[in-house]
Amino acid sequence: MIKGGERIASATGVMLADPHSLGNAGQGASEALFDPDFWLARGELAAASGGRGSAWFVGSSAHPWVLRHYRRGGFMARISEDRYWWSEEDRVRSFSEWRLLHYLSQLGLNTPKPVVAFYRRDRWTYRCDLITERISQTQALSAALEAGALTAAVWRAVGAAVASLHRHGVDHADLNAHNILLDASGVVSVIDFDRGQVRPPGAWTSRNLARLKRSLQKIAAAVPPDRFTPASWKELMTGYQAA
Repeated sequence: MIKGGERIASATGVMLADPHSLGNAGQGASEALFDPDFWLARGELAAASGGRGSAWFVGSSAHPWVLRHYRRGGFMARISEDRYWWSEEDRVRSFSEWRLLHYLSQLGLNTPKPVVAFYRRDRWTYRCDLITERISQTQALSAALEAGALTAAVWRAVGAAVASLHRHGVDHADLNAHNILLDASGVVSVIDFDRGQVRPPGAWTSRNLARLKRSLQKIAAAVPPDRFTPASWKELMTGYQAA
């Protein structure tokens, strides 16, 4: 299990952070950091994004962050939209993701740098949140496909980014076109490592790739046929294998 970070007890919960990463933006704020109204009052609630979780773009231009509140999906969401069963602190989802992102940032991979994680326990359940640095000036691979056809070089770069994760044993639990970001210079980043883990080599790498391919095929069904073709996937795999 990956370790790291400093445990910080707050009034109603527990935080996990590298104190240096909080900077002046987080000094004295404690768990208020995880309340969107706190950022709204400061004029630093920039935008919101959808998806299964609740996510907000927060912070100043000097400290652009993403705040995410963990929410359940699927059948379990009918029972509780944001409560998880408590077992032990090391298994808190926001803490696990913080530690994985911290590990990836130490490796120099293009993933969000973690800022601070938080959980609040209520007997047998808990709720949790995570703040990461925002990767600015990017768009999701899914949005890029909707906007136009991608070059072979971009597809190869996507494949190389996935290969870089796999080379370090990182199993991304939800590798899809929405969680891959592109910038104007061709740099590829990967986000959303909830339930991700570091594992020995195995069949999970093929499952990651198959999940990504299904995601691309689903998007392709709603856009012009040139946006994602067998040749596109071949270029992606060329980048993957070359890396």
